[in-house]
Amino acid sequence: MLVSAKEMLTKAKQNKYAVGQFNINNLEWTKAILQTAQELNSPVILGVSEGAGKYMCGYTTVVGMVNGMLNELNITVPVALHLDHGTYEGAKQCIAAGFSSVMFDGSHYPIEENIAKTKELVELTSKLGISLEAEVGAIGGEEDGVIGAGECADPDECKMIADLGVTMLAAGIGNIHGKYPANWKGLSFETLAAVQEKTGEMPLVLHGGTGIPADMIKKAISLGVSKINVNTECQLAFAAATRKYIEAGKDLEGKGFDPRKLLAPGTQAIKDTVKEKMELFGSVNKA
Repeated sequence: MLVSAKEMLTKAKQNKYAVGQFNINNLEWTKAILQTAQELNSPVILGVSEGAGKYMCGYTTVVGMVNGMLNELNITVPVALHLDHGTYEGAKQCIAAGFSSVMFDGSHYPIEENIAKTKELVELTSKLGISLEAEVGAIGGEEDGVIGAGECADPDECKMIADLGVTMLAAGIGNIHGKYPANWKGLSFETLAAVQEKTGEMPLVLHGGTGIPADMIKKAISLGVSKINVNTECQLAFAAATRKYIEAGKDLEGKGFDPRKLLAPGTQAIKDTVKEKMELFGSVNKA
């Protein structure tokens, strides 16, 4: 059964570890992430961008697939199904479809409008027991057409949004989506510490977890980050393993073209990446 992300993130914040949000793109992705979470006895958040939701035939299809897998694979660890970088309308659609958690990304609106829209969604989600993530300060790079410059959030604005009653807060601290460029300046721990000071118990979220050095991840967790998003890294691992299989001519041997064989190395690569991240984030055996 899907659960809100609230309890798992409150526990993570109290005990100084982070829960991974791994974005799903299809059946293989979902299965690989759920099986790894179960094997490692770790809570997990399945992230769905609006673009990926569309690709997977809509939010109702995604909810049906995930619920079916929880049942068929006997998944007993806490699993939240979460809309990633949602619009106001997208968040409402996911709530109606049966998601257990949503993000409203109002970071590109003036702060007053971000507050007004977030406030409405707080009322809606709290009635239904659904967790809600808000964002202040755009995350750099591009996530399914949502482009941000990678700015650092204003700690006072973070407090204004946190005080509305959201479950978790994503604050821009110089992090970006996708691959980090060679001239990237690193995370602004000064900003993170200031945000943490203003928001207190609120679990903080680090987007763009791919390519951030392990020591920075650990420091971010020590400063209040309780949820870390990973997407690009799983995509790169899947693509590299699939490329290797085809370049080795394996698809031409026997029934190597069968999608169950063709996609197996990529699926395993996702599992390996998820395992590595869960170990780094400290969520193993925290279910």
